Amino acid sequence: MNWGYKILFVYGVFVLGILFMVFKSSSQKMDLVTTDYYAKELKYQEKIDEMNRVSTLTEELKYELKDNQIVLYFPKDFSGKKITGTAELYCPSNEDKDVKQNFSVQDTPLIIAIKPGNKGQHELHITWLVDGTSYYFEKKIFI
Repeated sequence: MNWGYKILFVYGVFVLGILFMVFKSSSQKMDLVTTDYYAKELKYQEKIDEMNRVSTLTEELKYELKDNQIVLYFPKDFSGKKITGTAELYCPSNEDKDVKQNFSVQDTPLIIAIKPGNKGQHELHITWLVDGTSYYFEKKIFI
């Protein structure tokens, strides 16, 4: 085998490697954070106001992980009041692991069921309404 065939062989391997990488990267699953990203970005000032309301409460929203579920305890500020809202467990790496749940509780903890095998880093997003005032809480957690 002379040097001309060796150069041709190396060039062919290089081209096949580049084609393989293009194929693999084009078949990679890419989830967006949300489908209506720009509309949500415009409403973000409302979220900032809701987060500031949470910081004025006498105590923090507490949570604990136990037996494939997250148990949320609302502050004593809401004792005797009906709390309605949505709870979302958002997984940045895989949209299929997201959990979204509407709730309505009064003087009881909120329980969010987690699918078995739903491990990794998540973000807990809680939006709730009490007496016409909205609140928003988010926390990064590792399950």
